[in-house]
Amino acid sequence: MAFKIVWSPEAVQQLHEISEYIARDSTTYAAGVILHIIEAAERLADHPRLGRRVPEWDRDELREVLSGNYRIIYRVGNGRVDITDVMHGAQQLRQEP
Repeated sequence: MAFKIVWSPEAVQQLHEISEYIARDSTTYAAGVILHIIEAAERLADHPRLGRRVPEWDRDELREVLSGNYRIIYRVGNGRVDITDVMHGAQQLRQEP
């Protein structure tokens, strides 16, 4: 059974901001980065525990996968994978979702 992928409004906004930032130098590269992030998130539908626990929070339901320099933070539960944040690895995490 595949899990449903649900993007939070914050994660969607973060994707948009990442794209805009990278597109200042290259729209083609920006599109590729966003595509890889989305593909990494979509793999979670079949493998929701693919990622590791988020080290800063160490809770089993809060996990992350990496896509290049970006962290995709998500919560697993009830047949869903909720993408809560997408951020550059150098950024500080917001408070626990």
